[in-house]
Amino acid sequence: MVDRRSETSWTLPDPWIGRDGMPFYEVSMMDRKREFVEFASREWANVRELCRRFGISPTTGYKWLERYRSEGPAGLVERSRRPHLSPQRTASAIEARVLQVRDESNDVWGGRKIRQAMKRHGELDIPAASTITAILRRHDRLTEATAAQHPGPWQRFEREAPNELWQMDFKGHFAIHGGRCHPLTTLDDHSRFNLV
Repeated sequence: MVDRRSETSWTLPDPWIGRDGMPFYEVSMMDRKREFVEFASREWANVRELCRRFGISPTTGYKWLERYRSEGPAGLVERSRRPHLSPQRTASAIEARVLQVRDESNDVWGGRKIRQAMKRHGELDIPAASTITAILRRHDRLTEATAAQHPGPWQRFEREAPNELWQMDFKGHFAIHGGRCHPLTTLDDHSRFNLV
């Protein structure tokens, strides 16, 4: 049999077959980056083919390779993704005022009440209630205990036997055929059957 592969082809071990025979094995991201850069640094390497085999985009592959060439192994360390500038971030003076209003309420009020208090004082540039809540969370002023005071999601209940409890609901009134309709529903709590 004749080997028809070119010099630029190579084979990586199948990532789904682990060293211990298991169908998976854990490899750190740093090890994968080092392995990629090691293969990509060879003069015969096809970087796009390597990117395909490693499951990364060519943009990412070339970025890793460039960082490795300019900074060495330190260039492969994960960098912070935090933006350098946050032009939409709330001004620090407004954040301080939000925290001051929270202090005046003995750390009881949330975003909506703080917003209402700031409106009553005639302040300008009042952030949305959700922004105020985010500010309180960022400064660790909202605790789990505060959140636990609010009721949880609505819970459905049901009586154990029919006719133990009937629920009645007056739906209001509206005009119908020259008269008024006053709908009243009666529901059995166990069967959910409308009685009236």
